[in-house]
Amino acid sequence: MSDRRPLGTPAEVAEYLRKPVRTLEQWRYVGTGPKFVKAGRDVRYRWSDVDAWLDQQTAAAA
Repeated sequence: MSDRRPLGTPAEVAEYLRKPVRTLEQWRYVGTGPKFVKAGRDVRYRWSDVDAWLDQQTAAAA
């Protein structure tokens, strides 16, 4: 058995980020948001990429 987490679907990542799936679609279109993997028509996210992207969004208090 592997300790690797499976790839996240857009719906799973949207739920995790508390954003609509449509927002993830827009982010992919404009080139922002977490990195994603595309196999044919399927879009998936590595959880490590989602967490890394989220860490980059952290802003320091003014």
